[in-house]
Amino acid sequence: MVDTPRKSRKKPEPEVIAPPPVTGRIRRWVLRGLSGFAAFFGVLILLFSFIPPPINLYQLGESWRLGGISKDWVGWDDIAPVMARSVVAAEDANFCLHWGFDMAAIRAAVDQGGNRGASTLSQQVVKNTFLWHGRSYLRKALEAMLTPVVELVWSKQRILEVYLNVAEFDEGVFGVQAAAQHHFGVDARDLSALQAARLAAVLPDPKERSASNPSDFVRKRTRAIMAGAETIAADGRADCFE
Repeated sequence: MVDTPRKSRKKPEPEVIAPPPVTGRIRRWVLRGLSGFAAFFGVLILLFSFIPPPINLYQLGESWRLGGISKDWVGWDDIAPVMARSVVAAEDANFCLHWGFDMAAIRAAVDQGGNRGASTLSQQVVKNTFLWHGRSYLRKALEAMLTPVVELVWSKQRILEVYLNVAEFDEGVFGVQAAAQHHFGVDARDLSALQAARLAAVLPDPKERSASNPSDFVRKRTRAIMAGAETIAADGRADCFE
């Protein structure tokens, strides 16, 4: 019997996987970048809910420009309650009533052609703590994304505590403790109603206004803030942080 040669099986060609389209790779990198961005700020928001933010971009810039800044973190219990009420009355009277954005103030700003500020204390905390100063659509977009998260994770008291410790009250003077010492020679816990209102009156323009050498405008604004602080204490709009 003659053996017939067996036909050799042809090995299948290896499957060639085409590289993904460029747009697909870009999309993946963008998604990874956004995920990293969200994780980064998420960690910072969680950390700063219980530890003091060390320094922010604006403070770094001012420290470089001025050769140093004055800042001294103090806890909530070391700040006079009237100081918190004064800042709320001056900057965001509906602080306890909104979730980060004051829609009534935004509508009023639109009606007035955008000449009137509508940023809440929560938005200012996000800007001062995590972002940078200056007008740009990117910063405003990031601020709009981060503000609801801060409102969700932090208490209203914590938002106000951080604000009072990072706000600028004179050129290179940051935080209510440094401001109280700089302008009045007292600690933040010992501020009187008048002194607290004076400090609040220089916001949001501390380089052009002075709490210790007040102009007529600052004096007038101080009186309005003192009245406003008493009002929000009486009508319950300070309940969320006291």
